[in-house]
Amino acid sequence: MANIFPKWSNSIPKQIIIAAALITIALTLGATYYATPKYLRVGYQPIQPVAFDHSLHIDQLGMDCRYCHTFVDRSEHSNIPDSATCMNCHNQIKRDSPALAPIRESWSTGKPVPWVRIHKTPDYVFFNHAVHVNRGISCLECHGKVDEMEVVYHAKSHSMKFCLECHRNPEAYIRPVDKVFDLDWMPDSEEQQLIMGKEMVHNWKVNPPQSCSGCHR
Repeated sequence: MANIFPKWSNSIPKQIIIAAALITIALTLGATYYATPKYLRVGYQPIQPVAFDHSLHIDQLGMDCRYCHTFVDRSEHSNIPDSATCMNCHNQIKRDSPALAPIRESWSTGKPVPWVRIHKTPDYVFFNHAVHVNRGISCLECHGKVDEMEVVYHAKSHSMKFCLECHRNPEAYIRPVDKVFDLDWMPDSEEQQLIMGKEMVHNWKVNPPQSCSGCHR
């Protein structure tokens, strides 16, 4: 009996199996990468090489965010402090603590401490820290109550929806510039926030972009 199918059709089942396997692998890898806390970030709390307690330094000792994150109000990017900044205090305080050995080693060798990055803006998003900070957007709006965290974690989603909620209603989030780094400051009421917020938005001519080009450049 004559074969009604061409010879090459015999390879179709094999090709289907290979394609299905490749698609399965791609979906698995994609889900593994994009559906992990490290990518979605909310709740991401990596172990750092040195246990830095923000609640101790900020809440108890009263340190200002800008002492360590020096460029947060002057640059697009907020910097991680170098070991020299830490040693300004720790050359006298707990100078022999084993927990601070990586700091002392970094200070003496010049090699940076391998901090694990927690907050990361995607490459396709433009975000300027100084613009936000200098127009009354507090650290806690994006990073949560860092002053109460023994170990810092990713508290807010930083999704496009998250950003647009603020860009569409800045009066609900803006505060006096001198209160930006006071993470305990709160308006007396929601009504006061809106009255004060609308006034500042008007006076400062705050007009956050809502178009794609505002953040995707």
